Amino acid sequence: MHQKPIIAITMGDPAGIGAEIAVKALSDPSMYAICRPMIIGDLDCVADAVGFTRSHVALNRISEPEEAVCTFGTIDVLDLGNVAPGEIEYGRVSAKAGHAAYEYIERGIRLALAGRVGAVVTGPIHKEALNLGGHHYSGHTEIFADLTSTRNYAMMLADGDFRVVHVSTHVSLREACDRVKKERVGVVIELTHTALKQLGIENPRIAVAGLNPHAGEAGLFGREEIDEIAPAIEKARSEGLCVDGPVPPDTVFAKARSGQYDAAIAMYHDQGHIPMKTVGFNLDAATGKWTAVSGVNVTLGLPIIRVSVDHGTAFDQAGKGTANPQSLEQAIELAAQFAAGKAAQ
Repeated sequence: MHQKPIIAITMGDPAGIGAEIAVKALSDPSMYAICRPMIIGDLDCVADAVGFTRSHVALNRISEPEEAVCTFGTIDVLDLGNVAPGEIEYGRVSAKAGHAAYEYIERGIRLALAGRVGAVVTGPIHKEALNLGGHHYSGHTEIFADLTSTRNYAMMLADGDFRVVHVSTHVSLREACDRVKKERVGVVIELTHTALKQLGIENPRIAVAGLNPHAGEAGLFGREEIDEIAPAIEKARSEGLCVDGPVPPDTVFAKARSGQYDAAIAMYHDQGHIPMKTVGFNLDAATGKWTAVSGVNVTLGLPIIRVSVDHGTAFDQAGKGTANPQSLEQAIELAAQFAAGKAAQ
């Protein structure tokens, strides 16, 4: 049991579905077969989720990771005592909830940097609430980069063997185009290669998408492929990496999903997120419920392991017991895989 990594699950925004999906995920014995999970959050919120989901689990309040029992049937909660019953309302943006969510993340990062947990898995946060709470970040990725003093990092989305890594994420489309520079593309190629090696892929195959339609059509639709993307690819190839591109963005993701590549590199947020969520998310039009919410988010380049759900706080579902824990379960599984790979190095 003690050879399994400790996985710290940050609860996310207390007004969202984070506590609920954490309770549902940790009501599955398979999670305990691969790791020693615990929640960083507020015990009262987790207890409420246990109640409205009618989960048959006990709760163990802890103040340090070493106090966790990590046994199926008992969920360990590192209780920060930030939110008391009645102080927040499910589905409503509030500064208090945003500040609480930030403190869960901060504690998880500090524990991981100290080597006291093997990985941090993050529940969904609400960006407006986060900023109202006094923490001016555009998302989890930027918090982790700042608090770990990481300069070169990238977001990877993964759904099984379908993986997409981004050159830029939370910026305007205009700025995203300006950020397509050979230096940045080269960094993302290297981060992607390293991550795939950590996952046990001996010779990673990486595709790099173009920015423009038809990957620029030899300069007819833009020169970014010629001036910035192709030189980064050639440099990576000269260093022995298996990299293909620039591949037209309307076909590269289908090729990656089919198994032709181990990962595809997208030039901006929606270029990578749309194919990933089209594959992983499924909505039942008759009931309005999500029947599948798969895919996870990994921050590459950090000195610690961070994996997250690939969805938001789902305020419309919060407190109702209907949230799908699939993405969180996948995040825990991938975090355990990364932690095992890191320990083996």
